[in-house]
Amino acid sequence: MSYACSYEVPASVEMYHEVRRLIGDEPAAGMLAHLVVRSESGLRHLEVWESESACREFRKDRVIPAVHSVLRASGLTQMPPEPLLEELDLVDAQIG
Repeated sequence: MSYACSYEVPASVEMYHEVRRLIGDEPAAGMLAHLVVRSESGLRHLEVWESESACREFRKDRVIPAVHSVLRASGLTQMPPEPLLEELDLVDAQIG
């Protein structure tokens, strides 16, 4: 069953691009769609996955290490808590 979620982070576009660079170009196993839009507090991520476990594994193995690296490089010594994932009630997802 597909899994969709959304979360916001207080990050700049430049920070996002650096995180993406560190994650690398290898496709995320199980990711069906990934969108990032500007929000009042930074950036909102919207994702669709084949499963919740695929999402959590990718975050644990690739996203969180990249985010921590970018935050350390910006001078942060204590890592903030992970953003709260809001599970979305997915009805349909189409990728053009």
